[in-house]
Amino acid sequence: MKKLFFLPALLCLSQMLSAQSTSVRFVTNKGNITVMLYDETPRHRDMFLKEVKKGSYKNALFNRVIKDFVSQGGELDDTILNREKRDPKKQAPRFPAELKPNLFHKKGTLGAGRDDNPEKASYFTQIYLVAGKKQSDAQLDALEKKKNRKIPAAQREVYKKTGGTPHLDGDYTIFGEITEGMEVADAINSVAADKNDVPLNPVIFNVVVLPKKR
Repeated sequence: MKKLFFLPALLCLSQMLSAQSTSVRFVTNKGNITVMLYDETPRHRDMFLKEVKKGSYKNALFNRVIKDFVSQGGELDDTILNREKRDPKKQAPRFPAELKPNLFHKKGTLGAGRDDNPEKASYFTQIYLVAGKKQSDAQLDALEKKKNRKIPAAQREVYKKTGGTPHLDGDYTIFGEITEGMEVADAINSVAADKNDVPLNPVIFNVVVLPKKR
C-alpha cells in the first residue's frame, strides 16, 4: 500500500522532468556531468545560460567542496563581496529568489549560491551541486520541528532513499538536477580539501549548453 501511495507522486515527478527544455554539460577534469535546468525556475535558468554565454563558467573552479554536503563552483563569496566593497555606494547585485515548494534539495540538484541577504536572492556567478546524506525519519522529524514546516511525503521518501540537504529547502533557489554523471559529481565531492574546504588539486570545469531535443 505504501508503494501505491507514492506512485502518483513519482509519476508526476517523472512527467515533470521529461518536459524540461534545456540541459547543460559540466565538462570537468574528473569527467562530464549533464544537468537538466528546470523550466519551473525560468529566471534562474535564463540567468545561468546568460552567464554561461558571457564566459563566467569558462575554466571555472569547484572551489569549495564539503563532503556529503555540497560542491560549490564559480566565484567565491569573498571574491564577490570584496569586489562589491570597492564600490560601496553601488547596491550589491543579487538575483531574485525563485523558491518552489515542489523543487527540493535532493542529491544531484543544482542550486544558486548567495549571502545572508533577507530576500534570499542569489549570486549571479556561484552555483553548487548537492551531495548530501540519506536522512532518517528521526532527522526529518527534527527538521520539521526546527523549521516549523511539513516535508511532503514524496520528498521525505527521496531524502530517505537517495539523500540530500533538506535543511536548505526554502532558503536557496535550486534550478536543475543531474541526469548523467552522478558518479563524477560524487568523485568531485570526495576530493581532498584543506581546512577551508578548498580542493588540494584544482577541479576545473566548463559549462556547455546542449542542443535542445526535438
